[in-house]
Amino acid sequence: VQLQAFGGGLVQAGGSLRLSCAASEGTYAMGWFRQAPGKEREFVSAISWSGGTTYYADSVKGRFTISRDNAKNTVYLQMNSLGPEDTAVYYCAASSDYVLRRKSHEYDYWGQGTQVTVSS
Repeated sequence: VQLQAFGGGLVQAGGSLRLSCAASEGTYAMGWFRQAPGKEREFVSAISWSGGTTYYADSVKGRFTISRDNAKNTVYLQMNSLGPEDTAVYYCAASSDYVLRRKSHEYDYWGQGTQVTVSS
């Protein structure tokens, strides 16, 4: 499975961005992670195959929304009320089973990352 993430960019604090992750084929559970300079990769959000179950990190809950369109093999991350603390490279990941996961090492496939920069 190949994943391609895009949609990042530069935005002012308080603004919004929508990230997309296109998969080369159908996938099961998928997630978004991010890594800021000098920090470890951290979990952001995950979504089940059906889209009926979602997880969010506490730091983004209420501001970010994950969704998916299985007909397009694409997962989205709508990010609102962005702040400088959200600046990072965002990665999408796919699991080879239906279990939702929060740990990066439990995902099997990774996209190349897309940079999100939020200016204050």
